[in-house]
Amino acid sequence: IKLIVRGICCLRPGRKGLSENITVCSIVGNYLEHSRIYYFHNNGDPKVYGGSADMMVRSFERRLESLFLIVDETLKKQVMNILRYNLRDNVNSYIMNEDSTYSIREKGEMEPFSIHEEFYKLTPEIIDDVKLF
Repeated sequence: IKLIVRGICCLRPGRKGLSENITVCSIVGNYLEHSRIYYFHNNGDPKVYGGSADMMVRSFERRLESLFLIVDETLKKQVMNILRYNLRDNVNSYIMNEDSTYSIREKGEMEPFSIHEEFYKLTPEIIDDVKLF
């Protein structure tokens, strides 16, 4: 289980017998951008949801939030790629340790990759192509 968490996370990953199969990654860069994407493997039949909710109790008690299933296969692949790109980030990415502290993600042999820089590069192309009226 891989969680990409922008802010507070009360879960403690890596605890034997409880959460050893969970990794928590936090990406903090120049932008506040963070996607509200929920991907479930679902035994090989992926379910992908988007929405406004950040899964905090306050979000469901004091606000109107929504989640929606993405059924279009092309959109589903695009959204899954956003998750893959986030998980590739090794410039602004921090991994939560078992004691809830964070360590900078090791780059290893990988080329530096920043999801924020990649989105920034794509933005002018997207803006040029968008026609509202």
